[in-house]
Amino acid sequence: MPASYAYLGPEGTFTEVALRTLPEAATRELVPYVSVQSALDAVRAGEAEAAFVPIENSVEGGITTTLDELVAGAPLMIYREVLLSITFALLVRPGTKLSDIKTVSAHPAAQPQVRNWLKKHLPDAHWESAASNADAARLVQEGQYDAAFAGEFAAARYGLQALETGIHDAENAQTRFVLVGRPARPAAPTGADKTSIVLWQRDDHPGGLRDLLGEFATRGINLMLLQSRPTGAGIGNYCFCIDAEGHISDRRVADALMGLKRICLQVRYLGSYPRADVRPGDVQPPRLGTSDDEFTAAADWVARCQDGRF
Repeated sequence: MPASYAYLGPEGTFTEVALRTLPEAATRELVPYVSVQSALDAVRAGEAEAAFVPIENSVEGGITTTLDELVAGAPLMIYREVLLSITFALLVRPGTKLSDIKTVSAHPAAQPQVRNWLKKHLPDAHWESAASNADAARLVQEGQYDAAFAGEFAAARYGLQALETGIHDAENAQTRFVLVGRPARPAAPTGADKTSIVLWQRDDHPGGLRDLLGEFATRGINLMLLQSRPTGAGIGNYCFCIDAEGHISDRRVADALMGLKRICLQVRYLGSYPRADVRPGDVQPPRLGTSDDEFTAAADWVARCQDGRF
């Protein structure tokens, strides 16, 4: 397997900045790809050891391109996550004034994060989506657009200047990125972990989603992401992307996954990995009756009953 990490390029993306915060990135060749799909396909094809892509932001929620790529195709697995605070700069060719800007470009996920600023300062500017924020900067450099919303750090890379900085509609906006590789044994639990899965219902019926969520609720498992995505099989056909607290080696999480496997048409396991938002010592203890010791004690009691030793 090549010692390289694919990432959403070109150079100068927020994705690249977040990737470089991983210690192991210093020992890998970092290869930019033109899209999330091509970066993940590089892993599937064995061209890269792993891919680093955005999956969620605190303003708009799950990034559907990444979620859909993890739902479909050959299975992949999440190994790490990184949180990055996001503010944008308005990058332009030198000499451009705010009044000169008629077209602006950025990744589609950026638009909800700068919509109000755009409405106030450039109400007549036409928005054009790009494959990434850095790619939008490249297109401004080439003269295709007047301005791009991107990281201020991308200005020097593309010979642009930051006309405005610190642009964001929501304070403390963050984007979550994940390191994705081929399926393998998950890393050992840290005590502050997250498990990601995709669920498909057997059929559409009243209370169907409640049945799925009940498998988590009865075991005291908190959900951190719940997003429906169309399956492509027609209107009303959805799968559910879920992030849950805990690790697959935790008895309550494993028990919930077994329950879901029994009632769902399909369950795709996307990995158990360390959370980026908390330290192990900050995680709240499991709800009463849902710790590993309590699951073990309950299983031992059932076994004794079956043996007539109660």
